Amino acid sequence: MDAIDIIEDTERKPKTVSKKSFPVTGMTCAACASSVESMLGHTEGVYNASVNFANSTVLVEYDSAMDLSDLQNAVRQIGYDIIVDAEDPTEVQEELSKKHYVSIKKRTLWSAILTLPIFLLGMFFMDWVLGRWISLVLAVPILFWFGRSFFINALKQARFGKANMDTLVALSTGIAFLFSAFNTFFPEFWLSKGMEPHVYYEAATVIITFISLGKLLEEKAKSNTSSAIKKLIGLQPKT
Repeated sequence: MDAIDIIEDTERKPKTVSKKSFPVTGMTCAACASSVESMLGHTEGVYNASVNFANSTVLVEYDSAMDLSDLQNAVRQIGYDIIVDAEDPTEVQEELSKKHYVSIKKRTLWSAILTLPIFLLGMFFMDWVLGRWISLVLAVPILFWFGRSFFINALKQARFGKANMDTLVALSTGIAFLFSAFNTFFPEFWLSKGMEPHVYYEAATVIITFISLGKLLEEKAKSNTSSAIKKLIGLQPKT
């Protein structure tokens, strides 16, 4: 149930204020929680927003007359989402979490499979010219398909002058890939200066794979914690 209070604005006109907790999806770090708070806090009609990163919820105090879709649209602009119109938000959140876990699991598995040959080529056959082209071909789907969420979320954050973990991952892997691609296509640029045109495809792809693995383990831990809390709640006496 919404907690309804009565406040007065500067013109002394009474307004009804609703206070409600909404599930948030897509958060991966404390910076994400801060971004959600900031966006909601600057949304017209919102008086206060407080994110609980541990259980992925946000407590919002807002004008009862405002459309809840405005809250959702504000958060979606920076790559997240909140559940505002479901009869049982918790159940919807759990279903979305399961789908997200399966998606991350698939991306991580395929990233690892493609990263292994790149790693071997980069570590043991670094001077093999053909190996660089093979690494380039294998790195493209890892970064821009299995790791596309990092770049998409980083761009959404950049639109509002914000940054989070996705920004760091996108910058580090993107720069490493572009530098390596340049050296693969134009090695004579460095050779003419008496320098070796090194490539770093293994670094870029390993970062994507390990960060994806970390997210996979995090989602698994969250799922286990949620199940444990539900079991504890189920043990409480009915009377």
